[in-house]
Amino acid sequence: MSTADQVPDAAGDRRPRTTSRQAITIGAAAALTAVVLAVTAAMIWQHSRSVRQDRLSAEFAAAARQGVVNLMSIDYQTAQETVQRVLDGSTGQFRENFAGTAEDFVAALQQEKVTTRATVNDAAVESIAGDSAVVLVSATSLREGPQAPQEQRQPRVWRVVVNLQREGEAIKISGVEFV
Repeated sequence: MSTADQVPDAAGDRRPRTTSRQAITIGAAAALTAVVLAVTAAMIWQHSRSVRQDRLSAEFAAAARQGVVNLMSIDYQTAQETVQRVLDGSTGQFRENFAGTAEDFVAALQQEKVTTRATVNDAAVESIAGDSAVVLVSATSLREGPQAPQEQRQPRVWRVVVNLQREGEAIKISGVEFV
């Protein structure tokens, strides 16, 4: 470095002068570092948000699957347990309505000696809002029993819109619509 590039300070010492090019380089490096850190933080935040959303979706979909199986798998020999299982897994107006018709439902099952097995083909979360969700479910049911008419013994495919509500640690059905 030549003496022309050095500037004396107040004590008369000669120190190297930072050129404007070096200052721009240092500033650009600092700005680039800040941008990289901000982008990294945003990516980490987005990833954790995505993981949380995936976990919630899986949780609500599993609850809807089980709820539909509980609702559609019935056996006249265990009708009371079937009704209780549905009541335990439901809440709100749906639960009240089901509880109000449960006695008649059990009597009809036992009189007709009906057994229905249901399987869920697929489930997809349509929306999640806080502690509630709407899940679309495709299910197949097969009715069996000595008094079941032959035309009702064929597998039947159902599309069901299930409204769910979290109550504490449990996710319960708050509405069902067959479409």
